[in-house]
Amino acid sequence: MAKHQFQTEIGQLLKLMTHSLYSNKEIFIRELISNSSDAIDKFNYMQLTDEKFKTEGWVGEINVKIDDEDNSLTISDNGLGMNEEDLMNNLGTIAKSGTKSFVESLTGDAKKDSNLIGQFGVGFYSVFMVSEKVDVITKKAGEEQAFMFSTDGTGEFEIKPVTKDEHGTVIYIKLKEDEKEFLSKWKVQEVIKKYSNHIAYPIMMHFSEDETTGEGDDAVTTKVRKTEQANVATALWTLPKSELKKEDYIEFYKTLSHGDDEPLTYLHNKVEGSQEFTTLFYIPKTAPMDLYRADYQSHVKLYVKRVFITDDDKELLPTYLRFVKGIIDSEDLPLNVSREILQENRILANIKQNATKKILQAIKKLKDDDAVAFTEQYNKVIKEGIFQDYTNKELLLDIVKYKSSTEEGMVSFADYVSRGDSEKKEIYYIAGEDEKVLRNSPLLEAYKKANIEVLIMADKEIDAIVAPSIGQYKEWSLKDITTIDAPDSKSDEEKEVISKEFKSLTDRLSEILGEEVKEVKTTTRLTTSPSCVVKDASDPMAGMAHMFAQMGQEMPETPLILEVNPDHAMIQKLDKLENKSTFSDMAWILLDSAKLSEGLEPKDKSEFSARIARVATEAL
Repeated sequence: MAKHQFQTEIGQLLKLMTHSLYSNKEIFIRELISNSSDAIDKFNYMQLTDEKFKTEGWVGEINVKIDDEDNSLTISDNGLGMNEEDLMNNLGTIAKSGTKSFVESLTGDAKKDSNLIGQFGVGFYSVFMVSEKVDVITKKAGEEQAFMFSTDGTGEFEIKPVTKDEHGTVIYIKLKEDEKEFLSKWKVQEVIKKYSNHIAYPIMMHFSEDETTGEGDDAVTTKVRKTEQANVATALWTLPKSELKKEDYIEFYKTLSHGDDEPLTYLHNKVEGSQEFTTLFYIPKTAPMDLYRADYQSHVKLYVKRVFITDDDKELLPTYLRFVKGIIDSEDLPLNVSREILQENRILANIKQNATKKILQAIKKLKDDDAVAFTEQYNKVIKEGIFQDYTNKELLLDIVKYKSSTEEGMVSFADYVSRGDSEKKEIYYIAGEDEKVLRNSPLLEAYKKANIEVLIMADKEIDAIVAPSIGQYKEWSLKDITTIDAPDSKSDEEKEVISKEFKSLTDRLSEILGEEVKEVKTTTRLTTSPSCVVKDASDPMAGMAHMFAQMGQEMPETPLILEVNPDHAMIQKLDKLENKSTFSDMAWILLDSAKLSEGLEPKDKSEFSARIARVATEAL
């Protein structure tokens, strides 16, 4: 018998289970039954596709035994089972890197935290909310030796060889004295119906019930062992929609999501014809914790003719829909389909295309609070989709939303178009990494004066890449206000006169700033600021940020154009300034302060501060 210490994170988890997460203790039954179902799924697949595992008459089954004399609950299955290595990896340590962040993700709210348990793949440990001792007796299919894992949940566990006839797993739970409600047939049955009714295998309950024979003084009461099936054991997605109620879909979602929350929406479709398949998808109200992790877990299970194939294939849906939970069940794929075949399979590609369109159409139909909730949780990944999925670009552009310079909340392209100039058909936007910086950008001044709406695209990193790749929405062109002329009331002739009037100034500024700027010129786009910096729209590099990002490369620096406001008192005084030293300081201050207004860094921060100090001293 070997004694082992639990991994540090497991130790923290056990402490939480035994002392903190008490708001929803019944979920341990849900989690253990879910694990049993997964183990049966895996063996079922093996015995259908591999001759050496074929078992005549084998039928997957989960058994729940209540023993009120022993104060114990036993949950067993005839699934794949585990060997010693599996026990160490699955129960003694957190094998998946994503589950380690469970501890980091805890909020302190017991109910919320208990809902995280299953999402992070640590559902087994929920048993320690109710147990004083747990034994896991298991034998892996195809192997001779069985093993027992034992722990009281206080920091150590033991693994020893034991004898077991059949493959599968038995979990013996010695309940704490104050957890006797889980010895009630009615309580356990209620929990199974609530969370596990549509587990595809029968869940058989074994319990004792008092039975009285005879009457009066001759009456004799004895305990009789009984067995009943506790669930309907029919995969919900295989049932006709006409037979299902909203409540059925929601209860099944709780099984899939390991939580108590309802989904934002769900869609259940059966496709018949040259290909036949069924899909059932859910949009969660809250984004999964690993949404932006490179090692995110897939939430879609693939079945072939109701036989579970995989739940970790990230190719089943586009990566930007990684928050979707659900089922794909194909009638046409071969049962022994490999991962390599899945990636190149035409049948699966067609299913993926159909499913993606249906999901996006369902998202587009969301209204009111549901639409707001979706945008709050998933707007950023929809932007990823715009960049990745040209086929569904129009649908994605109907879904995505942005902040606005004139409206409260988030607005869609359709909202913008409904208020915009239908003759020009232009959608104006400014993109960057900081909403406050963008809203205060001098480049917005002319648009505010002309009462023209500008979309504020401030999702860090992604908007500056995605926005240039959009091009247009329906017949409306997207215009980056940092690369186009701003609206104003002056004619080209008037602008030419102003340019000539201040040519001496712009030439002097250009000479001092040298290669730091591509050009210095007067502008009519500013109303209150003395200067601004803009990109050169004619520069082929200006619109290539998204291409460099796609290649995983940083965008090369390109010199900016410095524009000065001839109506501003500072520029008018600077035009007449003869002190060369002060003029040089002011030239750099104009450039660096304009950069700061756009969220850019001055080339030399310490020199910028020194110039401010020199000019301020002189002014005083």
